[in-house]
Amino acid sequence: MLNKKLQIVARHVLKQSLGHKALRWLSTSSPAYSSYIHHIGKEPLAYRNVGQQLELAASQFGSTEALVSCHEDKRYTYRSLIAEVDRLAASLRKLGLNKGDAVGIWAPNYVQWYLGMMGAARAGLISVGINPAYQAPEVAYCLNKVDIKAIIAPETFRTQNYYEILRNICPELADSEPGKIKSEKFPHLRAVIINSTQSLKGALRFDDVLGFSNADEQAEISKLQRLILPESPCNVQFTSGTTGNPKAAVLSHHNFVNNGIHVGKRNEIAGERICVQVPLFHAFGVVITIMASMATGATIVLPAAGFSPEDSLKAIIKEKCTVIHGTPTMYVDLVAMQRKLQMPLGKIKKAITGGATVSPQLILDVKNVLGVEAMHSVYGLTESTAVIFQSQPGEEGNRVLDYVGHLTDHVEAKVIDEQGCLVPLGQPGELCVRGYITMLGYHGDEAKTKEILGADNWLHTGDQFVLEKDGYGRIVGRLKDMVIRGGENIFPKEVEDFLNTHPQVVEAHVIGVPDERLGEELCAFVRLENDVDPKSFTNATVRAYAKGKLAHFKVPHYVVPVDSFPKTTSGKIQKFKLLKQFEETFPQKKDQTQAVRV
Repeated sequence: MLNKKLQIVARHVLKQSLGHKALRWLSTSSPAYSSYIHHIGKEPLAYRNVGQQLELAASQFGSTEALVSCHEDKRYTYRSLIAEVDRLAASLRKLGLNKGDAVGIWAPNYVQWYLGMMGAARAGLISVGINPAYQAPEVAYCLNKVDIKAIIAPETFRTQNYYEILRNICPELADSEPGKIKSEKFPHLRAVIINSTQSLKGALRFDDVLGFSNADEQAEISKLQRLILPESPCNVQFTSGTTGNPKAAVLSHHNFVNNGIHVGKRNEIAGERICVQVPLFHAFGVVITIMASMATGATIVLPAAGFSPEDSLKAIIKEKCTVIHGTPTMYVDLVAMQRKLQMPLGKIKKAITGGATVSPQLILDVKNVLGVEAMHSVYGLTESTAVIFQSQPGEEGNRVLDYVGHLTDHVEAKVIDEQGCLVPLGQPGELCVRGYITMLGYHGDEAKTKEILGADNWLHTGDQFVLEKDGYGRIVGRLKDMVIRGGENIFPKEVEDFLNTHPQVVEAHVIGVPDERLGEELCAFVRLENDVDPKSFTNATVRAYAKGKLAHFKVPHYVVPVDSFPKTTSGKIQKFKLLKQFEETFPQKKDQTQAVRV
């Protein structure tokens, strides 16, 4: 008892004299220097919803540009943005959407994505980010998984016709009165909202929806904010699972607002203009970009609807961007394009990256070719809102090479062994985190939620991690069988299940293999029917079969026909032997370093 009292007194004295650093030191100074750290924030957590955060931004940064869409030639200040957001929020409510209903946003980086996400939040609805590369079966799954009541999409983008896909999977659409869909396959779906200049059967035009509400109805949106609890669901992010079906991670207003504040402040983006290359539907886009910018008064610049390095360079010059957001793969392409075009980019303060590891050469190229002063990294999971670890202002240049960053504010982190016990600092184990960042759970999947999020609220990341005494961390491997291709998370089981539907395939197994540009690529090992010539079954075969059925980034780049698979005595596939076989088949790839989750 006396020792406990002494510890309390010691904490109080150290806090008064040394501040919060003393508490962090005590946390890491157990006799065994165990891997546990609580990074206490300098400021208290904010207790407000996303709509209130937007109101705060409008009052603080009203005349500052909030959003610039270069490819659409549209600009919004924070003041004009909230007015447009409330027009949409009131109109969605007038369509019959009620508090807690889900609104799907299936689109690349258009203004409608930002307005849709914010409009849903202000209306007390839940936005659902859907990968714009998803094909018919994947979108159908998303619609039913979270009971989407309305979906917002462009008519087309590149080769993708969103309206036609929706009409094909929901045949009642074309014969329905707009906004009053009754579908047997999608019983919750009521409205399809398409960003189009023409009228499409059964669908509402986005611009028309904006005009549904009047001034009085829009004014009611501000009054509604006090009824939307910060703990309530705000957004759903789909994250692939080992079963092959995406899991729907539900995130709260509290998650979004506070992670955005901490990311924005740590990255020092107040007043900066950010060239955004990442997709808005992803956590990098919605939290690290949108919420962080809103918290700090930064300007989001969208160079193109989809990633285009040349458009990014043009936007940096035209809009005088001082910060860039992108995955390592995007920076590789941006550097290559700048070497080709030699454009006058001006002063760029920092490049923020996540989604894969950053090679030493890439950091040098970003600094020397793009003229970026510093490169910052972020690390997190969809289930942890977005960011757990991130670079600190003014840190040494090699930190971004060796570590994924420093633990963010108001978060606990520990590294455990297979028995769940703490490992010593500097030793690898599974990273677990706890704090405001943890998701509410997987929608409609209590069992899967319990696998990753315990009753004690510790979130198991599945990453093999090393925690240092100073609060920095690094990944040494991963426990989950996940492949990260250019920042896209892919679970092999989903691709294997798809390949096994091919009439010529008997059995298929997929692994991640090193790739210099994307970090990892997919390699499919396939056992074919006896009458099939192995030479005839190639990547082109798989790509043709996958068209319209599987997102392009999930299609294996390498296809290797085999007679049999290496297995354990219990019948499990030994995938490490498949990787060795890949290295023997493609020896030039052997020495490349595999990417790890960021």
